[in-house]
Amino acid sequence: MAALHTLWMGLVLLGVLGVLQTRAQAQVSLQPNFQQDKFLGRWFTSGLASNSSWFREKKNALSMCISVVAPSAEGGLNLTTTFLRKDQCETRTLLLRPAETPGCYSYTSPHWGSTHDVWVVATDYEEYALLYTAGTKSPGQDFHMATLYSRTQTPRAEVKEKFSTFAKTRGFTEDAIVFLPKTDRCMEEHR
Repeated sequence: MAALHTLWMGLVLLGVLGVLQTRAQAQVSLQPNFQQDKFLGRWFTSGLASNSSWFREKKNALSMCISVVAPSAEGGLNLTTTFLRKDQCETRTLLLRPAETPGCYSYTSPHWGSTHDVWVVATDYEEYALLYTAGTKSPGQDFHMATLYSRTQTPRAEVKEKFSTFAKTRGFTEDAIVFLPKTDRCMEEHR
């Protein structure tokens, strides 16, 4: 009986440690003193890393897209992204609802219906921004993505290296990190 009690306590302790480790891994640092008004405007999605099976299957066919960040009536942000899909330009807008901490937002995935959190991890507002997104696609399927936004279609090598380092600290491997090729398609709507 004592051995069974010891085994049970050991399993409970491992479970608690697992929860603590998962929470620690989920913690994301934010841009200090994030200024939402400076984050507004046009950004190019220059780099991505994701654990999504869809991303792994399509990553070689993706190209750079353009996003416009504008204030929403609710105090958050409207993120309008235009991208090339099946040889046509497609535009989608997400409402990023503000969280308690500046630089942290959430949105409801139109595809999965689940809530995803978005953190602006680092930005200089004038050249680049690093974002991290986490949520659940379906029960038992976590979704994680790192994004590099740049104000130009040709981010500097130092910015790309910063993104790679950031993505690796979030657990992405080299083969899950993609720098999207520059394109002129679908860019004219936001010039």
